[in-house]
Amino acid sequence: MADDAFTEHRPLLFTIAYEMLGSAADAEDVLQESYLRWREVDPATVEHARAYLVRTVTRQALNHLRAVRARREEYVGAWLPEPIRTQPEVGEDVVLAESVSMAMLLVLETLNPTERAVFVLHDVFGYPHGEIAAAIGKAEGTVRQIAHRARGHVHARRRRFEPDSAATGEIVERFLRSAANGDVQALMDLLAPDVVVISDGGGKAVAARRPVTGRDDVARFVLGVYRTSATTARVEPARYNGMPAARFLAGDALDWLVAFEIRDGRITGLYGMRNPDKLGRADLVRPLDRGALDRGSLG
Repeated sequence: MADDAFTEHRPLLFTIAYEMLGSAADAEDVLQESYLRWREVDPATVEHARAYLVRTVTRQALNHLRAVRARREEYVGAWLPEPIRTQPEVGEDVVLAESVSMAMLLVLETLNPTERAVFVLHDVFGYPHGEIAAAIGKAEGTVRQIAHRARGHVHARRRRFEPDSAATGEIVERFLRSAANGDVQALMDLLAPDVVVISDGGGKAVAARRPVTGRDDVARFVLGVYRTSATTARVEPARYNGMPAARFLAGDALDWLVAFEIRDGRITGLYGMRNPDKLGRADLVRPLDRGALDRGSLG
């Protein structure tokens, strides 16, 4: 029975942990720790299994996030969330798709751990302040203040989100074709004036150490990458973090992947992952769930 309940709610639990941590590997660690704790509980004493598991995962994720903060501050080069391959259905829930997008996860990274937990649980998953207070061990009034502060911080920094669609997929195809052909003008026409490229090599693979911004510099950077990527055999379209993406393979191995942020028909962000530690699980499609119905209490 314990295994059945955990398996049933695993997509929701993984989604919460991933949004709090920005790392699939860390989220899996949290789920494993939470599962072991769950196995020690008498199911007869638990009224709502999902609520109990959400509360457990939240507390474990908070502990984990506090522990890894210093490690991320010492990261070599630009840090990006570990990309997760997502199903097309993710785009049908705009709140969910935006919440796991690279842009949003980078904004969440600027919150402190408690602010991040409160924002994720309230604004993404819809839990009331009182239930969140019980889950994280804070007074309800304090949680309301934290939620207000975190929401203001996020809204001031978030970029307008446009869900993945057939139109965005076509833009990515045109971009890749223009870059492969070295067509500078066609490439420029697809880029927004304030476009930014963020590349994560983690000090283990070649990547830009700082973001590249502006249409001219980004176009030159992209063409330079294409000219030097002679070992890349093929490019595959994909979806990562609810965004259109491209997988670049050398032989059968994933060399790097890029997720595209698109708004009003122009590419506004390119998020390139080359860190092999974050590409090791990139083939695995992650079922995500916001658990919007029959949520139960966290208290």
